[in-house]
Amino acid sequence: MIHEIIKQNSVFSQFIREIRDETIQRDRMRFRRNLERMGEVMAYEVSKTLEYKEVLVTTPLGEAEVQVPVEQPVLCGIMRAALPFHQGFLNYFDQADNAFAAAYRRHHKGGEFEIEVDYISTPSLEGRVLIIVDPMLATGASIEMVYRHLLAKGTPKAVHVVAAIASEDGVKFIRSHFPANTTIWVGAIDKELTAQAYIVPGLGDAGDLAFGRKD
Repeated sequence: MIHEIIKQNSVFSQFIREIRDETIQRDRMRFRRNLERMGEVMAYEVSKTLEYKEVLVTTPLGEAEVQVPVEQPVLCGIMRAALPFHQGFLNYFDQADNAFAAAYRRHHKGGEFEIEVDYISTPSLEGRVLIIVDPMLATGASIEMVYRHLLAKGTPKAVHVVAAIASEDGVKFIRSHFPANTTIWVGAIDKELTAQAYIVPGLGDAGDLAFGRKD
């Protein structure tokens, strides 16, 4: 399944507008906070798909029945751009286990590049709900490669791939390369992907906008 959050009118659209706006983007703190707020909204939406159980809570005046998640998911952020987006999810799934991966594009002359993963830290994923978060879903290759590395720690029972902005090509790639138990959540889907694999209109380099340019 694919969920495009912006298709339903909500305050989420304001966050999308601000992270795209080249003037507002100049405020790094605001950019990071908007990614975090988007993560919070999307975490709430993903939480609706989890399995719940009923527990009894004692209040000062009696007892109440409440539905709570059966288990906490594993949140995996792809550094560095995903850090504020990941934090938004962690604000809501505050007892979740966490995984981190470092994936980047190694560019070659002529504009070609390959994806490299040089760091993975994760708990066991066997039978767990895995949520992979990354602000940008361009080609989908980096998320797919991270997922393949994560499988060394077990097979999840359900996978959620979450991005703030995605390309149509990236969504198609995830659909064709991930298992059937995968759900895709995106803030907005853009039609164009350049030859250099940048999303248009997109928002630019999320990592640079959040943390500064890299050499």
